[in-house]
Amino acid sequence: MYAAERHQLLAQRARRDGRVDVNDVATELGVAPETIRRDLGVLERQGVVRRVYGGAVAVDRLDFEPEVAQRDQTNAAEKDAIARAALALVPERGSILLDAGTTTSRLATLLPADRELTVITNSIPVASILATRPGITLHILGGRVRGTTLAAVEAWTLHALDGLLVDVAFLGANGFSAEHGCTTPDMAESAVKAAVVAAARKRVLLADHSKYGTDQLSRFARLAEIDVLVTDSGLDAGAVAELEEAGPEVVLA
Repeated sequence: MYAAERHQLLAQRARRDGRVDVNDVATELGVAPETIRRDLGVLERQGVVRRVYGGAVAVDRLDFEPEVAQRDQTNAAEKDAIARAALALVPERGSILLDAGTTTSRLATLLPADRELTVITNSIPVASILATRPGITLHILGGRVRGTTLAAVEAWTLHALDGLLVDVAFLGANGFSAEHGCTTPDMAESAVKAAVVAAARKRVLLADHSKYGTDQLSRFARLAEIDVLVTDSGLDAGAVAELEEAGPEVVLA
């Protein structure tokens, strides 16, 4: 296959799927990963894609935010592993805050019934999981509910968070990097996440490796404000070192 044909295929794949994985495409086409990286470099200079860790994303999909059901199916095994690893950071008793997200929802399903926990959330799916769970005192934050993420946002949510100080907050993100911190596409949701960071003694980010380098519109925290990042083994040692230098302890699930 000529280079021009690869470029066309990669551009079409990025627009169709939103993302191109270097190793997957290299295996499919029978070429070296370095060849695909060079091809993506050409497409990036043309403004077609933006390179991220392990591949590239389509520029016209950077502001696209998939709904909960679609996100829940993406990297499901990695999210399950992250949730299991995060369980070790849940206190034996005390208060935790679960941010909206498919990985934090998985953590909610794993919370043991033998602990006395006060759980605060702005997520309808998390609240549904925990509403009848023994041993848990559940508080749901009010506000406008975003249909995309089923999270409460805006003034009511921010007002309630302003008066809180929880032991541990577990947050989700659409993107994270050492340079730009923790980001999300929606500014209203970003404001709530920033308030969650401010309302916690300990802050834990739950994010799978595909979100590394996929920086979004609005930053809600720098990595120095995050105590622990729980991600999966898809990150290589160089990326882990870069992230830990920026602030948080990195736990690979």
